[in-house]
Amino acid sequence: MSIYGISDLHLSFGVDKPMNIFRGWDNYTERITANWKRLIKENDTVILPGDFSWGLKLEETKKDFEFLESLPGKKLLIKGNHDLWWSTSKKLHEFFLQNNFSSVDIIYNNCAVAEGFAIAGTRGWFYDNTADKKVLAREAGRLEASLCAAEKTGLPVLVFLHYPPVYGEFVCHEIFDILKNHGVKQVYHGHIHGSGFNNAVKEYDGVEFKLISCDCVDFTPQFIA
Repeated sequence: MSIYGISDLHLSFGVDKPMNIFRGWDNYTERITANWKRLIKENDTVILPGDFSWGLKLEETKKDFEFLESLPGKKLLIKGNHDLWWSTSKKLHEFFLQNNFSSVDIIYNNCAVAEGFAIAGTRGWFYDNTADKKVLAREAGRLEASLCAAEKTGLPVLVFLHYPPVYGEFVCHEIFDILKNHGVKQVYHGHIHGSGFNNAVKEYDGVEFKLISCDCVDFTPQFIA
């Protein structure tokens, strides 16, 4: 039993939002499928930290979740900035139940336990001075709640964010300081694409960052633990 991660699938089976207009995204769902089935077993867990579907409404994500459900393993989703379909935990769990999406769950103000680890995370927010302070404070609170819940399990903690709290010369201290206060040493994140990879920070002040956006990892789930 293993844990893998891959972010920013940007699926659009239910809406007209093709990703193949971007360089390197040709046949990306076929590539994701082939790599996923080559690596992931039914008893593995895959973390998807954000930007899962281009659907604007929850019902528009159904075909995307059907695609995800068809792949092996348990899947844990974290909200991304483009996941505008994301609703309350109650509504999301009702949606999963009604559509028999039994291999899918979310991390949202909580943690999840998988393969002997506690999985914590949240979307995070911008790393520059234009951040919406109210949204940023809410995301900081969600990260704090998730980390506290994970620590209560007594298990080693794995942390996933959608936004990197450090990027180029920017540091989002509202998020980063929480990571430091909880002794987090490694964070997996998405959000960055294409040439932005060149500005992705790999280490800052004792915290290691690993970018797992699908186009930056050749559309291949990354082994984590």
